[in-house]
Amino acid sequence: MRLTDFWGNMRETFGEAYASSVAEDQVLPQLGGRTVNQALRDTDTKHVWIAVCQAYGERVPARIRR
Repeated sequence: MRLTDFWGNMRETFGEAYASSVAEDQVLPQLGGRTVNQALRDTDTKHVWIAVCQAYGERVPARIRR
């Protein structure tokens, strides 16, 4: 997954302003207790997106959930 696609999915899921807040502030157990931004530094983007989908479940639109 390209980083631009990841951020497009984040904006579609959380909205333009809230997507960056989620990425910066929310610690996800699925990412080893790191934030999305921390995980993106050294983890495959697809893995990070899967973790977001697991953490936020039904909030993520079905057509972009993987």
